[in-house]
Amino acid sequence: MQGNLLSIITFLPLIAAVILALFLRGDDAAAQKNAKWLALTATSTTFVVSLFMLAGFNPNDTGFQFVEERSWLLGLTYKLGVDGISVLFVMLTTFLMPLVIAACWTVEHRVKDYMIAFLMLETLMLGVFCALDLILFYLFFEGGLIPMFLIIGIWGGRERIYAAFKFFLYTFLGSVLMLVAMIGMFVQAGTTDIPTLLNHQFASETFAVWGFQIIGGVQTLLWLAFFASFAVKMPMWPVHTWLPDAHVQAPTAGSVVLAAILLKMGGYGFLRFSLPMFPVASDIMADFVMWLSAIAIIYTSLVALMQEDMKKLIAYSSVAHMGYVTAGIFAANQQGVDGAIFQMISHGFISGALFLCVGVIYDRMHTREIDAYGGLVNKMPAYAAIFMLFTMANVGLPGTSGFVGEFLTLIGIFQANTWVAMVATAGVILSAGYALWLYRRVVMGDLIKESLRSIKDMTDREKAIFAPLVVMTILLGVYPSLVTDMIGPSVEALLDNYHAGLPAEAGMTQVAHN
Repeated sequence: MQGNLLSIITFLPLIAAVILALFLRGDDAAAQKNAKWLALTATSTTFVVSLFMLAGFNPNDTGFQFVEERSWLLGLTYKLGVDGISVLFVMLTTFLMPLVIAACWTVEHRVKDYMIAFLMLETLMLGVFCALDLILFYLFFEGGLIPMFLIIGIWGGRERIYAAFKFFLYTFLGSVLMLVAMIGMFVQAGTTDIPTLLNHQFASETFAVWGFQIIGGVQTLLWLAFFASFAVKMPMWPVHTWLPDAHVQAPTAGSVVLAAILLKMGGYGFLRFSLPMFPVASDIMADFVMWLSAIAIIYTSLVALMQEDMKKLIAYSSVAHMGYVTAGIFAANQQGVDGAIFQMISHGFISGALFLCVGVIYDRMHTREIDAYGGLVNKMPAYAAIFMLFTMANVGLPGTSGFVGEFLTLIGIFQANTWVAMVATAGVILSAGYALWLYRRVVMGDLIKESLRSIKDMTDREKAIFAPLVVMTILLGVYPSLVTDMIGPSVEALLDNYHAGLPAEAGMTQVAHN
């Protein structure tokens, strides 16, 4: 099992999806229940197996662990492995997917197909975080578009077709450039092996194309191609417009996966490819990315203040929080990168919980309009308490994981660019504005709307779904070293590799500045 542990973790959900597709017949109540239980069992088993990986992982080993490598079709290589950065994203995925399946328990339309889509999506997401070959990474990265496209397009809201195609076209077109860059990397380096490419020095000499000086040479062109894909996936401003539409139209479980896991692929890509493989280009483009991130934090926070749909407000909040992530990554110092990874893990729990909170009352009232609610604390005290916790975590209240991620990233950003840090810090104030405004209008006050007088508080199943998210949000808030001790050595090695790849003058400037 040790030698194939990552393959077992990655493909166990896919095996369950195949079993569902081939052997489960009918669409009656019994068949639907069986489909849900099989999916829940498969995702829960995947999480249990991933705990063995976590238990056997050595944080002080900065290389890739649990490596599996074998020849594949057409001379391609199947290679998996995890390091201190990717191991936590694997754990985040396996932790959340059983909760996502449990949140689907009220679905009645094409239940078997719904479960198959989520099981396939889990395999493809895990593959992204485990792949150590360029082609394998690209197949997993792009393959994840298909099940999410179907989840939005089949089980989404009234504008689901528009949202599904917008999501697919934005993310696919950005990734086409990444594929071109991968081909160029293979031509220059002669390999698609990611660990080998991490130590390959891509050309960075300035040259002219049609009279334009390409500062940073080939590295800059490759960096821009990867940036086109990862910036859309995050998503960064101004290529973020697909996200609110996708969130609003997606079913609750789809929104949870989209916010909690899929968005993190962009940040993971920056950490795995952009920073270590193209250090010269990353250094050149760092201020550009950090200012884009600062604009995103302020702009999307202001837009969130104007929303009347709860899902749209939380979606714009996600874009703002991902702004801290990208700024922290390209600050290229220990605190910034540590904070960015911590923020992504924390955001997975918090944003997933916030979308589940919306789903709880949407299942009862079938509307996401903020004006349709008010005074829910009078009828739903348990819901009000849980919603309050995750609202405070989203704001960055000390004692929650949201505070640690934002605080670390802001420290890292301040070391790299004081002005960007000042702008980004203003986003903390704006986040308190839109989050507390949402909570006050939905939960607080008198219960005056007749339609809400018969609303019921959370069921035991719903409370059980939130319980692990509550525990992780508070645990990481008071004991953040659970994450920082795991990622610290790998981040340090990443930054050493990054600084070693810079020209002598730039490297000395970076070291002195940091």
